[in-house]
Amino acid sequence: MSKNGRSSGSRGDRSSGRTGSGRQGGEGRKKSHARGNAPVERNERDPKNMSRGNAPVKRKQGSADEGIRLNKYIANSGICSRRDADIYIAAGNVTVNGEVITEMGHRVKLTDEVKFDGRRINPEKPEYVLLNKPKGFYVTGSLEKKNRTVMDLVANASKAKLDPVGKLDTQATGLLLFTNDGAMAKKLAFPKNGIRQIYHVELDKDLAYDDLQKIKEGVKLEDGVVNVTEISYVENKPKREVGLELRSTKQHIVQRIFKSLNYEVVKLDRVVYGGLTKKDLPRGHWRVLSKQELINLGNL
Repeated sequence: MSKNGRSSGSRGDRSSGRTGSGRQGGEGRKKSHARGNAPVERNERDPKNMSRGNAPVKRKQGSADEGIRLNKYIANSGICSRRDADIYIAAGNVTVNGEVITEMGHRVKLTDEVKFDGRRINPEKPEYVLLNKPKGFYVTGSLEKKNRTVMDLVANASKAKLDPVGKLDTQATGLLLFTNDGAMAKKLAFPKNGIRQIYHVELDKDLAYDDLQKIKEGVKLEDGVVNVTEISYVENKPKREVGLELRSTKQHIVQRIFKSLNYEVVKLDRVVYGGLTKKDLPRGHWRVLSKQELINLGNL
């Protein structure tokens, strides 16, 4: 008997449920070849006796350092299945770092530029997260903005690297979309007809009815006329609070509209973004988009 009271290597004892775990001390550990405890030297000389989790230190062919198969990379991007990917590869539809690849089993790394029919693809599953941004958080981060960026708020939302779509001022609140889908982000940031956005705006003073009408008719700024879809006073609120709907993606556009008429924006809250709303989403919280919401965004 060993010091820990176990048999020193009998197969019958091990099958009875008294096997050493490989994490305990005692003399029994020297002879025990239980799963997870086989000697490295034996593994390297006799691969047939390798136990799970105890592969030799020497790397196998096809390790993470060598990347992943090109067909798997394509399948992970959501383009097609691995089997169909092999067909497209053989047909010359795929390039890696600018070179057409037709070789089956070719391996690529995440740092490689892989294009399918001329469009760069991402091997990660596309993810979409909606945040109800609090006031005082930066959309673009830097070392000086410790723990005060929107990236800190969605850090646990996904293992993938998510980026915000478009901008939202530091003091503004409301909806901000994050994704690792570059094609979708580009589409939403620069849509053909603009993406629908509704803001709840609070000004430093009541908005005169004449000025409200001017905004409805279109405000001329230094970079052109901004056409507003709709503007109105917020019901049962002071006339300094208005609802504003527009499709412009220009920087600081809401503040610039009111500043041109000598008003300052005190509070700015984006309550609708491309059909997405803040319903059941408290300030500072995030949620994953539903399948229907993704379909709606794709149709914008």
